[in-house]
Amino acid sequence: MTSNTPKPPLAAFTGLLSFVLVVGGASGLLHEWLDWIHFMGFVRHLVPEGYEVYGYTVMLVLGVAVGAAGDSLSRRTGA
Repeated sequence: MTSNTPKPPLAAFTGLLSFVLVVGGASGLLHEWLDWIHFMGFVRHLVPEGYEVYGYTVMLVLGVAVGAAGDSLSRRTGA
């Protein structure tokens, strides 16, 4: 069953932030490991040089955590 009530602004923001972190982290890891296209190239400026794999992994895990927190927030407010 879906609800027609909009998400709270903070829950919507955490969803967007989660998407950017997960896609940016996964794209960065694919670029480092497979020399694949860098889908979200601006995230390379967020990771220190020489620590790319660790930085992209942290971004991926942080994105999942932010997404879970945003989902919990939207459920708590009753949306």
